[in-house]
Amino acid sequence: MNFTENYKKKILPELKKELGKKNVMAIPRLKCVKVHVGIGSIMTKGNKDYESVITNVAAITGQKPVVTKAKKAISNFKSRIGLPTGVVTTLRGPRMYDFLNKFINVVLPRVRDFRGVSKRGFDDWGNFSLGLKEHTVFPEINPDDIEKAHGVQVTIVTTATSLNDGFALLSALGFPFKKDELIAERKKKKK
Repeated sequence: MNFTENYKKKILPELKKELGKKNVMAIPRLKCVKVHVGIGSIMTKGNKDYESVITNVAAITGQKPVVTKAKKAISNFKSRIGLPTGVVTTLRGPRMYDFLNKFINVVLPRVRDFRGVSKRGFDDWGNFSLGLKEHTVFPEINPDDIEKAHGVQVTIVTTATSLNDGFALLSALGFPFKKDELIAERKKKKK
């Protein structure tokens, strides 16, 4: 059984029982996965060639990314209106499931000194963001061809309405979260 079938046939019914939802549409689901790479540091150092970042993100996601541009000029960041600031790709449907399967089972175990994913990446609506310092952990990237390593930000957008629903969804998908961290500790710090 592949990742998509497992998600639809096993994980969603288990989540319905675990969360106590009576309506099938109230179960948290995956909306999309966004992969971001900031190129502001490349642009400010004088090297205006960010084509390698675009090809890396295209290889990682299997889809051509969009270059985002600055909407405001901010002198402290040396940004001007229209200056490229990042590269982003939004994955939906089968590509999203394939990317998550690869991310959970191949990429995360390849991270150096990996001890689990921190639960602090959740926002209050159940979406999860995770940053990787190097893009070389993806199997599509050949380490010999790298000019300069860059980070990758992965954001998983869900239909969850709370932090606990989002955590239940991602842990059911197989995300290797750290065992000793509590989600409630972040709420205590806010008070």
